Amino acid sequence: MADDLKSRAGFLAQFTVLKGAVRELWLIFGAKLLGILAYGVMNATLVLWLSYDLGYSDERAGYLVGTWSTVMTLVTVLVGSLVDAIGLRKALLLGSALCLFARGMMTFTTAKWLVLPFGLFVLAVGEAFMTPVMVAAVRRYSTTAQRSISFSIFYAMMNAGFGIAYWIFDFVRQTLGERGHFQVPGLGLELTTYQTLFLVSLLLTLPNLLLTYFFLRPGVEATDEGVKITPERPKRVGVGLGKAFALMIRDTVMETRRIFVGLWRQPAFYKFLVFLSLCVAVRLIFVHMYYTYPKFGIRELGEGAPIGRLWSINSILIVVLVPIVGALTQKIPAYRMVVVGSSVSALSVFLMAMPPAWFQAMADGLPGRLIAHDWLGVQGEPHPYYVMIFLYVVVLSLGEALWSPRLYEYTAAIAPKGQEASYMSMSYLPFFVAKFTASMFSGLLLARYCPETGPRDSQTLWLIIALTTMITPVGLLALRRFIRVQEAGREE
Repeated sequence: MADDLKSRAGFLAQFTVLKGAVRELWLIFGAKLLGILAYGVMNATLVLWLSYDLGYSDERAGYLVGTWSTVMTLVTVLVGSLVDAIGLRKALLLGSALCLFARGMMTFTTAKWLVLPFGLFVLAVGEAFMTPVMVAAVRRYSTTAQRSISFSIFYAMMNAGFGIAYWIFDFVRQTLGERGHFQVPGLGLELTTYQTLFLVSLLLTLPNLLLTYFFLRPGVEATDEGVKITPERPKRVGVGLGKAFALMIRDTVMETRRIFVGLWRQPAFYKFLVFLSLCVAVRLIFVHMYYTYPKFGIRELGEGAPIGRLWSINSILIVVLVPIVGALTQKIPAYRMVVVGSSVSALSVFLMAMPPAWFQAMADGLPGRLIAHDWLGVQGEPHPYYVMIFLYVVVLSLGEALWSPRLYEYTAAIAPKGQEASYMSMSYLPFFVAKFTASMFSGLLLARYCPETGPRDSQTLWLIIALTTMITPVGLLALRRFIRVQEAGREE
């Protein structure tokens, strides 16, 4: 009995360790939730908007999404050192402002010459600032004891945002219709269903800008010895505004260059890049869920199908599982958790590659009734894909809860102090190469195996995706002794 009470107290202590956390940590959790809400609504809509509002084919839409996501990843790689040079608060303000402007362009115009360069690709730059800033902020605003649970909650906030976003995605599509319109009150503007979703994304971006500007204090750092605040001081007194601005840009570029070049002089950094290159394969599952899954779901299950709610199971499970898994496994090295979790996630995709006929009995029975009729409100005989997608997302989420937050932690744990954002942004370098290929490949897979009209072979589509994801667990196990880097605070 005493041992049970001690065990429960130890488990609860993993969560109560955040009781004394600085307010900035909680602000970052909130900012992450709002940022992902805005991004999730936009991202789920993107390929549909490109095809049905701007008139691009599956292949062309895939190329555009591939180019866009590659630009975003490339800028993420490059801005990490800039973030370390100018500070977290300024970088977060800049990223939020760019996202607000870009989403406004995408909401209120469909002129390709305007909306692509000043909307879509400005958005790529704005979003590129957000991830390295927020990951670096979680480390900056948490102590060593708080770090594991902080990253778990950070990841849970991200998934809560995605989960709510997918419900919004389904609600707007089902309310307005897949090709419907919305009259903006008082402005005399008519937006398509997909522009309306971008409007929601725009409105969700504004609070982040205000929260950061008014409540995030500059120079705050949580250390094991206590909170340190280093106020920002003007570097130049008696210098004109124009000259001061020019000198600031020069100094920022020089400091950014110094930090960036310094990364490549660290031997452990090369091992880190190989590790991340292997992790790319399992991360690409989510690229396909963003850009392949929406069209697949609508084409196989029909217009207005609640594909967003089906995928939102992932976010619901992650919100529940990640803090618990983080508390229970914080003594286990992050590398080991990534290996185990990525194995589970990679295997989950094979469920989608199985013949739907194998799941017909489940679709006709209690599982089909509970999933399709009682939860999703689908009328008529439920398609086996409802059961298949449900099972796939559940297993995928179990694996993700094990590996994904620990990937962030591993990155932060091995980064030298003051270079957290640089390491986080450079962690996207392998993803930069693979994401472009995967995004373009998405359009080609859809055109070849799941076209809008004509015969479909969606099993082969998912089999190809499943086989590529196995690179991660197999590679991490095979090369473990060569690429693993010592994690700060871990004995092994």
